[in-house]
Amino acid sequence: MQLVRAQRPEIASAVRRTLAGVNLPALPVTLRFWDGSVLEGGAPVVEVRGPEAIAYVLRSPNQIGLARAWVTGAVDVPDDRDLEAILSLRGSFRIDLSKLDIARLGAAAVRIAGPALLRRAPVPAIEAPRAGRLHSLTRDKAAIQHHYDVSNRFYELVLGPSMVYSCAYFAYPGESLEAAQARKLDRICRKLRLAPGERLLDIGCGWGSLLIHAAREYGVHGVGVTLSEAQAALARERVAKAGLSDRIEIRVQDYREITDGPFDKVSSVGMYEHVGRGELEHYTAAVHELLAPGGLFLNHGIARLHSDPPAADTFIYRYVFPDGELSPVTDVMTAMEGSGFEVRDVESLREHYPLTLRRWVANLAANRDAATAEVGEQRARVWRLYMLGSALGFEEGDVTVYQVLSARDGAPHGLPLQRVEALRAPACERTVRTRERRGGEVPAHTNGVPHR
Repeated sequence: MQLVRAQRPEIASAVRRTLAGVNLPALPVTLRFWDGSVLEGGAPVVEVRGPEAIAYVLRSPNQIGLARAWVTGAVDVPDDRDLEAILSLRGSFRIDLSKLDIARLGAAAVRIAGPALLRRAPVPAIEAPRAGRLHSLTRDKAAIQHHYDVSNRFYELVLGPSMVYSCAYFAYPGESLEAAQARKLDRICRKLRLAPGERLLDIGCGWGSLLIHAAREYGVHGVGVTLSEAQAALARERVAKAGLSDRIEIRVQDYREITDGPFDKVSSVGMYEHVGRGELEHYTAAVHELLAPGGLFLNHGIARLHSDPPAADTFIYRYVFPDGELSPVTDVMTAMEGSGFEVRDVESLREHYPLTLRRWVANLAANRDAATAEVGEQRARVWRLYMLGSALGFEEGDVTVYQVLSARDGAPHGLPLQRVEALRAPACERTVRTRERRGGEVPAHTNGVPHR
């Protein structure tokens, strides 16, 4: 739909007159309209670039309308500092309009921007399809491919050379992302007590970074599964380049389709969020069946902390993680215990995730032109908004991220008496420290645990 641009000057004045009789709180932002007029409010500036913005919000006066206006560029906030200030208001600024108020605003919008507003504005092409039974194999694969099969090069630009798309583990706030991601991978290997010859299953293996680290530094044989064809292709290339093709297999496969257990250890990093709250028991039961008695299972995932379950239709669901759902960590632990696991260790990494996300936001900003060339303007805008908003969510305690280590019943788990001993891995420690020195990073200790 091509909307006719309004020729009347001073749109801000018309909006001001319309809002005078509507029960609205003080405007926390300043609006700059497409004719150059400005409606003064709070310090952050929002650019309303055309009547299309009004059309989206008029048709969907909720988060989806605003999301569509943002994705298409009809609404923009060019400065990241302004965008962060606006996102920080999301919990305090509420609009409660009566049906009469909505009708008045709609009529005024038509007067300002023309009758074309009465027609439905086009839905952005990158909005996720939502067809089929929720969390069926087919729908889950479509949801994963929507997010991950966009461009491996795009993810390289955002994530950096580690190609790790989950929370890093920082020794100090100014540490490099690469060093922190290497520390995270090693921490997972230590918690799992990986040993040469063991068989490791990595559910949601991404681009293979954890498996490569585990095979190279701990001598395991690994199987990684992902539903993303693009991820699998690059993961296999990276495995081959590392000379580990004889020890690592990458599959395009759902965890529910794996039949060649048992595995000695199982990791799942940043994957369970795609499982769904109603599927947690099935997920942990499936892992239990794939794991040898006494084997260890580490689940690393985002969890709701104080926030309520989100509405069924949000920006994140439509544009970022279709069908993704977050659960309190207690739900994850309950599901584990109900499936025959004993929870052995729980660690919160909440403060580490905003540090990670802000590195990704900076990478996207530094590589904006190249990233946009890879995935298009709309998707680049989605990632900018979602990563910055997510950083604030972790900083404010709306959400968090946990590593939960559990042991399968049926045999001794072999974990040491002291937690510090569970994180010791002298052979790998030398390698990690050497790499950090070469990068100019020499922390006093590794993984937050002193070593004798």
